[in-house]
Amino acid sequence: MNYKVSYSQSNLILAINPRYPFTKIGVYNNSKLIFLKKVNHAEDNLRIFKDCRELAIIRKNAVLKELVDNNIPLNDIRAIITRGGLTKPVKSGVYFINENVVKDLGDCKMGKDIVNMGGLIASALSKELLNAHAFIADSVVVDEFDDLARVTGLPELQRRSIFHALNQKAVARKYAKSIGKKYEELNLIVAHLGTGITVSAHKKGLVVDSNTGFDGDGPFSPIRAGSLPTGDLINLCFSGKYTQDELLTKVSIEGGMYAHLGTFSGEEVDSRVQDGDPKSAFIFEAMAYQVSKAIGSMYPVLNGEVDAILITGGIAHSQWFVRKITERVNKLAQIIIYPGADDIETLAMRGLSVINGDEEVHEYE
Repeated sequence: MNYKVSYSQSNLILAINPRYPFTKIGVYNNSKLIFLKKVNHAEDNLRIFKDCRELAIIRKNAVLKELVDNNIPLNDIRAIITRGGLTKPVKSGVYFINENVVKDLGDCKMGKDIVNMGGLIASALSKELLNAHAFIADSVVVDEFDDLARVTGLPELQRRSIFHALNQKAVARKYAKSIGKKYEELNLIVAHLGTGITVSAHKKGLVVDSNTGFDGDGPFSPIRAGSLPTGDLINLCFSGKYTQDELLTKVSIEGGMYAHLGTFSGEEVDSRVQDGDPKSAFIFEAMAYQVSKAIGSMYPVLNGEVDAILITGGIAHSQWFVRKITERVNKLAQIIIYPGADDIETLAMRGLSVINGDEEVHEYE
């Protein structure tokens, strides 16, 4: 399916990235950034999650107010594009936000996470911005796994592909371009260090294995508990101390660095480390240690043929944290650091490619 509009000097693209506790938005006129804003939200709203749709409307209204207050011509917006949330597995690409997407995100069918807000906000906005269509790009549930990567020790359970597909694939393509090669020609290990942490094996353009960064697999992160001792976790589930929802929240939203240190800000913890706080240094290094183990686990997935290790995401701004990783994995392959994750620009350029008819748009079923 193709989506194309007539070329105009006023083809505006609205890119949306919902995070804790803000929604980052950017407006591009074709390829030129004309407006960028971090729309802050009351932190109390983030913990409700009883009704994802209601929270999305709150955020939609806040985004719309910012656009109006800053005189963005709403009728010139042609595409609204955002990160894809926890839906059914999909192949890599751009998808229309249809009613099936809205239903699965709103019902939190595959899990509750702030990333679900993106599709719901974009869909709600598209009903008010009548010249715009809403899209998601490279959803977190992009699934290109090798079948071997799905197998667990229990036939009832399979490993799922949930990772930072948008940023991981963007930096992988950026690296490939920097050395004059195509993404599809390279074997890469990519570690995204953000609120969640995912480490993935990219084999000739396909992500064939990754930790499930959402609810329990791999390194702990600023808010996620990561892999836990299975028996102890089962005992905790039946201890009577927590409900199912409370435990899921502890594992996916209130675990990791937040549980240990009371903050999910990597910048804050890095500052504490520089100020000599021993507990912060210990927990921060433990997280780097687990990231290093995850990077090492992807080496045999690629049969030891690794062109480079790419480290990206917000925590990659911490030289201390990155050094703790590189000291452990530098013998595996060349390491390239891409601090931060410019998802807004990445999303906008995908939106532009859709507007120009250069990228196929898929239908979610």
